[in-house]
Amino acid sequence: MNAIVFEDVTFKYNNLDEPTLSNINLRIEEGEKVLITGKSGSGKSTLAHCINGLIPFTYKGEIQGRITVNGKEPGSLSLFAMGTQVGSILQDQDCQFVGLSSGEDVAFALENDCVPPEDMSAVVDRALAQVDMLGKKEQPPQNLSGGQKQKVAIAGILAMNVPILLFDEPLANLDPASGKKAMETMIDIHENTGKTIIVIEHRIEDVLEHGFDRVIVMGEGRIVFDGTPDRLLAEDLLPRCGLRQPLYVEMLKFCGADIHEEDKISVLENTIKYKDQVVTRYLEDHFTDKRPDNRTILKLESVCYRYFKDDPFTIEDISFDVKVGEMLAIVGNNGAGKSTLLKTISGIAKYQQGSMFFEDACIDKWTTKQRALAIGFVMQNPNHMITKSMVFDEVAFGLRNFGTKEEEIDRKVMKALKICGLYEYRNWPVSSLSYGQKKRVTIAAILSMGPKVIILDEPTAGQDYTSYKEFMIYLDEIKKTGVGIILITHDMHLALEYADSSVVLSGGRVIARDYIDKILADPLIISKANLKHTSIERMGRLYDVEDISSFIAYFTRRITGGAL
Repeated sequence: MNAIVFEDVTFKYNNLDEPTLSNINLRIEEGEKVLITGKSGSGKSTLAHCINGLIPFTYKGEIQGRITVNGKEPGSLSLFAMGTQVGSILQDQDCQFVGLSSGEDVAFALENDCVPPEDMSAVVDRALAQVDMLGKKEQPPQNLSGGQKQKVAIAGILAMNVPILLFDEPLANLDPASGKKAMETMIDIHENTGKTIIVIEHRIEDVLEHGFDRVIVMGEGRIVFDGTPDRLLAEDLLPRCGLRQPLYVEMLKFCGADIHEEDKISVLENTIKYKDQVVTRYLEDHFTDKRPDNRTILKLESVCYRYFKDDPFTIEDISFDVKVGEMLAIVGNNGAGKSTLLKTISGIAKYQQGSMFFEDACIDKWTTKQRALAIGFVMQNPNHMITKSMVFDEVAFGLRNFGTKEEEIDRKVMKALKICGLYEYRNWPVSSLSYGQKKRVTIAAILSMGPKVIILDEPTAGQDYTSYKEFMIYLDEIKKTGVGIILITHDMHLALEYADSSVVLSGGRVIARDYIDKILADPLIISKANLKHTSIERMGRLYDVEDISSFIAYFTRRITGGAL
């Protein structure tokens, strides 16, 4: 039976001149597991809105063709009625929360269905336990980290008995291990209930490793691929569409592997037939790993911070350094203390113990202005930083606040805009820029003040691979000017490709400070910090490679063109 049917569907938002979806024909069978992917702006979110009823009830526009969900046309129902057919997890969890506590929020739909309280409590506890959030049942959702909010939102859907579950970017704010567990939870639901599972996600590898039936690739409002994961991975469609292939598939193709759909390489273990080809390439192509070893620009010594006087420390005994021109990735599980650490470095939060040094000077007593001029902080969401309507004025905002002369402002702003690839947009309204361009505006605003260290919180979260690559190229250019860059990220591929080294946090403490390939070759650190076994590491172990760290470093840098 067809759970979802699109017949020649075209949709145009009222405020746009051109359709966002064009001639969509699609059938999703009851009980299928389907991944929908594509670049930002490809139409995948609009397709999802047609499935869950946000179109036509919330987003208005012209629709042609016919859509049915479980045999019903969304336009003939109410948004509430559509909620009984499709349960949705949105990218922005904050807009979904209605309860005063996590438990109340998960119970909301059950209350609407008049479930008896004694039954409701058991369902809520089971759903929260499935996502490791039972201990946060009494916590207000607003007090949770981004990843924890994501888990509570997923628990709310798990508690609902709807036939179709739609997840919009479910992995965006989760640490790697939690993301894997979230996917495993979806698969468990599917196996136990037979529900239809639809996932919209940029992180293709993290989804496909869980045995999805189909992949739908969107491009410019049309379906450009609809087929099995094995056929998709055998072709070169993903890079042509500006999307990222799984890392191990990139590695196989780099080694010249001739891949066909029947090889079924969506299951990594099926790549064993290429063992000799891959290992020979690795052993014969010797390389020297070149990484910066410059002077230290920022140093932390035994830094401790707690939010309230009688609470235990949120971060404790934190010690590491950042070098000139180094890109340092800070990784670890949700709740490990990464964001708190970021706040103490930038001066937003005042640490109670320990010291920090900038270019050998102790900065413990520096003013907020002194810190801001030396250490820039770029938030994850650019909309939380932007205050001006025009690009030039936004980049000049900090300098003007600090009383810089206008001619000096003009020189510094223009320089920052050129470095960030925004010079041609200097007189544009900020509202006319894409999300990725807005992120670059916030970096330019920080860069214009001349900091020697820049901190970025999840700089590529929610960006497609093309935007991700473009964004990281600009960061690489900034790094070449001698600026030290600290990235807080859950994206292990990003850390492997771009970071010179890494700090791993767990339980508010540093448990490792090393090159990321060495960290991701250590099963103990991976387990303790909720990191994820990368496909290259898994392949190295499958192929009986002795030096897993070297294997990871070699292929990561060969594939991405990194320093060797």
